[in-house]
Amino acid sequence: MGLLQIATNNVTSNVSSVSLTGINDDSVYMVACNNIFFDNNDDMRIRFTVSGTADSSSNYDFALKNIHINTSFGNTAQQNQSSIDTNQGTGTSSDHQINLIMYLYNFNKSDEFSFATIDNAHRNTSQNRTALFSGGAVLTEAQTTDGVHFFLGSGNNFANGSFTLYKVIWGIDE
Repeated sequence: MGLLQIATNNVTSNVSSVSLTGINDDSVYMVACNNIFFDNNDDMRIRFTVSGTADSSSNYDFALKNIHINTSFGNTAQQNQSSIDTNQGTGTSSDHQINLIMYLYNFNKSDEFSFATIDNAHRNTSQNRTALFSGGAVLTEAQTTDGVHFFLGSGNNFANGSFTLYKVIWGIDE
């Protein structure tokens, strides 16, 4: 297995959102996000893109297992949402960052739902504890999607982070 970089965005000063597009075949794609933090405490949200524009319909369903350090496990499950919530309130420095891996499936299939598996590690600001969230999400609309759009739930800005979209290559002929 290998990875072919499709798109990347390195944030070094405040931006309100980040989009990664370029999904144009039936391959599995992967998104890797590293060292993401904000200008103010917030939750990172995700939408899938259609022709490069974030789909803001209320058709996202997601479920995540929340594994917190020094406390019990939790579950987050939501249906009919306008975005996918990926973390607890995260902060404003590399001490409170998000690191995330997502695998994207069926994005180029107009007769299927687009879905993703999500794994992230982050450090929550209010309890100052590390958490791992793992689960999946689906956009319950049969349509072609071509990427992902990241934004913050309360309208704050990304201050730092690396966002990269890869195509997963399974054979040496691709």
